[in-house]
Amino acid sequence: MMRYRLAIFDFDGTLADSFPWALSVLDHLADRYHLRRVDPADIDRMRRFGARKLLKEYRVPIWKVLRMAGYVRKLMTQNAHHIPLFAGIDALLQGLAGQGLTLGLVTSNAYENVCQILGPQNAALIQYYECSVSLFGKPGRLKKILRRSKVAPQEAIYIGDEIRDLEAARKARIPFGAVAWGYTHPEALLAHAPDRLFATVDEIGSTENWLI
Repeated sequence: MMRYRLAIFDFDGTLADSFPWALSVLDHLADRYHLRRVDPADIDRMRRFGARKLLKEYRVPIWKVLRMAGYVRKLMTQNAHHIPLFAGIDALLQGLAGQGLTLGLVTSNAYENVCQILGPQNAALIQYYECSVSLFGKPGRLKKILRRSKVAPQEAIYIGDEIRDLEAARKARIPFGAVAWGYTHPEALLAHAPDRLFATVDEIGSTENWLI
C-alpha cells in the first residue's frame, strides 16, 4: 500500500472561508457588469451547480468572466484582512508537511491575496503555487505541478470544493478529495463520485486518508 506524496489544495472555500465575503459583493458585481442580481433565497440552489451551469443560468459570457476575475481579485486584496482560514487549517498544513508530504496550491485567486490570508508561516509550507488561474484553466496548472515536482499523478491528490476542481483533477488524472464546507453543496460533489469526501478539516489530516 502506497501513500500520497503530493497534496495540492484549492484555496477559496477549501482553505479560506471566503464564501461570506463573496456573497457580500454579489450585488455590486451584478450592477457593475450589468448582470441579473442573485436572489438570496436562491443561494442554496446555486451551491448545487457547477461553474458552467451557473454561467448559463445567469447569462454570463466568458469574456465578461475574464474582466470580472481581475476586478474580484482587486476587491479581495482590499478585504483580505477580513477573510479567515477555516478553523484547523494551520494545524492541517503543518501536520501534512511534518509527515513529509509536498504541498501545492492551484487557485483562481491572486498570489498576494493567498499569502496574506495564509500568513507567512503557512505560506512557507507550500512549495508549489499556481495562482490567478482562469476559470477552466486548472487542469494545465495541475499538470505543471506534477512536472515540476516529478510526482506521478496517482501519487498526488487535489483537494477542493467545486465541481470544476473535480473535473480539473480528472483531466490531470489526479485523485480528487472533495471538502464538505466550501462553495459547492456536498451532495452535488458526491453526485460526481470524488475519490474522497472530507467532512471536516481534521479528517483530511487523518493518516489513513493518505493511503492509496
